[in-house]
Amino acid sequence: MDFVFTLCDSAAKETCPLWPGQPNTAHWGIPDPGNAGDDQAMLERAFRYAFVTLDRRIGLFLSLPLTSLDKLSIKREIDRIGQQ
Repeated sequence: MDFVFTLCDSAAKETCPLWPGQPNTAHWGIPDPGNAGDDQAMLERAFRYAFVTLDRRIGLFLSLPLTSLDKLSIKREIDRIGQQ
């Protein structure tokens, strides 16, 4: 395992388990779309927002030149992506 990303907004405040292999970790929190309420339109917007946000972050992550970055630089970049 090389990378672990937590997504739940509340996960940023929780202690993460130890992951095998000491992967790079980052918190890419997004609001839980399942908590958007009972209104169908609001649920659809919340799930769309989660999808678009994660799609953008994954795209940015995949564009990183991982082979030419050291571990600290990778950590800095994946943290930066999570803030966008």
